[in-house]
Amino acid sequence: MLVYRSGMNVSTQGLRFITNALRTHRQRIGSRWRVLSSGQQALMVLAHVRKGETYHDLAVGFGVGTTTAYRYLREGMEVLAALAPTLEQAIETALKKAYVSLDGTLLRIDRVAMASKGDRAYYSGKHKAHGVNVQVIADPAGRLIWASPALPGARHDAGAARQHAIPAALAEAGVTTFADTAYIGAGATIRAPFRRVRRDPGSRLFVRRELSTGQKAVNTSISQMRAPGERANAELKNWRILQKIRSSPAHATRLVNAVQVLILNS
Repeated sequence: MLVYRSGMNVSTQGLRFITNALRTHRQRIGSRWRVLSSGQQALMVLAHVRKGETYHDLAVGFGVGTTTAYRYLREGMEVLAALAPTLEQAIETALKKAYVSLDGTLLRIDRVAMASKGDRAYYSGKHKAHGVNVQVIADPAGRLIWASPALPGARHDAGAARQHAIPAALAEAGVTTFADTAYIGAGATIRAPFRRVRRDPGSRLFVRRELSTGQKAVNTSISQMRAPGERANAELKNWRILQKIRSSPAHATRLVNAVQVLILNS
């Protein structure tokens, strides 16, 4: 087996954060001697999440068994996921912003039950791929505020947002939110673009009515306001572990929570 040096684009602050979290966890559970220190375990977790390194490759690189690597990684992910902010905490952050953007993103996944047709709930007709739906709230600069738990990819964005009670929470707090046409009518404070409607609903011909000049101007303005929010989606997918989830869909929420904690604390 060959071993080589490598690097990854992660801040020292992020490494310190997860190291302290793991050290606190070890002290809390009364853990004694470990093969790897808290710092080494933190580095292993970062390599797994940021670069998508496998259990076997990490085990070789850190000089431990594959089972030990799996146990360390699982523990590290659980410690991080437990620190993820709640929707209530996200709303408190959103209240300090001029406005926020809300958008859904599909995280692709390959481990679904194809034979028993269990994959249907995870198949997104829009993206023509299997995945999980994650709702993302971002600030005006495109910085991540909150990422929701993962739902099956076939779930419509507005339905997923309602299931997480996001529109109701934003409306209760009076947070102005910009979103795309998928969220039309989703909430009192959610501003979505105008959508062209059928010229004649009773006709068999599918002809859409053109938008007025004023409506087009509003749509342009909303698009400009929500465009930076796409950066938060891209930032999530910049972590290799979320580019294509290789574990069970049941573990997707833990992965999303772990990554958003690293993003928010790096």
